[in-house]
Amino acid sequence: MKFDLFQDRLIDGHDSCKLLYNTHIDSDSAGILLRSRLSATARRMGFSDHQREKMELVAAELASNQSKYAGGRGFLQIWQQAESLDLFALDYGPGIQDLSMAQADGFSTANTLGKGLGSLQRLSDESGIYSRPQNGLNSNNGWHGTACWARFNLNKLGKPPENKGAQVEIGLFSRALSDERYNGDHIYLRAEQGKLRCLHLDGLGHGQEAELASSGLAQHLLLAAPITETLEIIDRELKSRRGAVAILAELDSTTHQIQVAGVGDMHALLSQQDDLQSLLFAPGILGKEHKTPVVSTLPISPKAVFITASDGIRRSGLETTLPGLFLQHPQLAAYVLGNVMGRVVDDQSICVIRTK
Repeated sequence: MKFDLFQDRLIDGHDSCKLLYNTHIDSDSAGILLRSRLSATARRMGFSDHQREKMELVAAELASNQSKYAGGRGFLQIWQQAESLDLFALDYGPGIQDLSMAQADGFSTANTLGKGLGSLQRLSDESGIYSRPQNGLNSNNGWHGTACWARFNLNKLGKPPENKGAQVEIGLFSRALSDERYNGDHIYLRAEQGKLRCLHLDGLGHGQEAELASSGLAQHLLLAAPITETLEIIDRELKSRRGAVAILAELDSTTHQIQVAGVGDMHALLSQQDDLQSLLFAPGILGKEHKTPVVSTLPISPKAVFITASDGIRRSGLETTLPGLFLQHPQLAAYVLGNVMGRVVDDQSICVIRTK
């Protein structure tokens, strides 16, 4: 997601970031069903015949690669994002030793035409590949395999509009516990006059009441008030609900700073120039009892990465388990983190923002 896609309007990640389909490719019929579901979804969203054809070709290549190289040990997902449709594939195979060689047309380790990863880049509007070889450094620590992401933009040119907002890219991941109907995690975003405000909430518990606790709060990002005052307003509104924990951050492209404050069991990281900083927040629950939140004001450099996560994302090893991931596009990073580091006992959400 480019910043200008929601310039001067609000985005609710709960509505725009949706997992539409998730399947293991363990047979030819599974691949056929994936492409059928993809085509039907793309048609419903308004993609052209030509765009749908490209999507199906990419889906076929991703499914084929998982079958050939990972023995079917993986899955493919269809995601709806703001103004786009994403394909994401992750496997638990041996990984790729040399990504640059693997992405060159004609390269293959399976005596095939070797056009799979090359076509991923050619046919999609945006894409990315992240791989962690099984025999690599610390390979016994966590996941190994390959993750591929392909994005198809919903506009006539198939390209994002010219970026006129603050220079950032964003990746979102939001998934309800057991993929049920209700999701208590919400990520709200607003871009305006070179600034980006991000409000990331986790409603207490999960299910319908948790979703109601964190819903309908996007309008508070319209306020020009300092972020601590905005959190106070949200706190007062949540007193009649179950309560929530939250992070509120503001990135300013003119001052090259980020301001961050939060309450409760949320997690935030700032990665820049080989430095990784973990941020702590006031204990408690908004709408209930909590300590007074304190604003952290930090300089941000080009290529800085800011990550917020609910407690549905495991924190142990988040900084070290996936080396080099923060160098990837934020959307690819968000999908990998959500799927690899997600806990199966709660709703899961993560927001990854990278300055340009």
